[in-house]
Amino acid sequence: MRFIISVLAGLITGVISAWGIGGGSLLVVYLTAFTGVAQQTAQGINLMYFLPTSLSALWSHIKNKLVETKLALYAAAAGVLTAVTTSFLASGIDTSLMKKIFGVFIIIIGLSEVFRKREKIA
Repeated sequence: MRFIISVLAGLITGVISAWGIGGGSLLVVYLTAFTGVAQQTAQGINLMYFLPTSLSALWSHIKNKLVETKLALYAAAAGVLTAVTTSFLASGIDTSLMKKIFGVFIIIIGLSEVFRKREKIA
């Protein structure tokens, strides 16, 4: 039964990710809060989960000519550099502190989404 629930959680967060809502963050919350996975492990799983979902989204955007290649290369280079640097930093942080930092981050992101002004679509 636990396997089925985990598969459903992965499917649901995958659909939410496809909508651009940030399903990966929800996957980390599910893994840490409901399955007892350590914070660093959950974030590693989330990164592995992100790779195929982001590649499929990238393929779709390239196919629809929605990607500015030069800008995407700069963003990718900055992302790789930041990911490598922060992964080394995160591996040295205590798990309980990591959970608190992640919780504050999720709250800030949630509040910014709730109070962000939306552009009116004509």
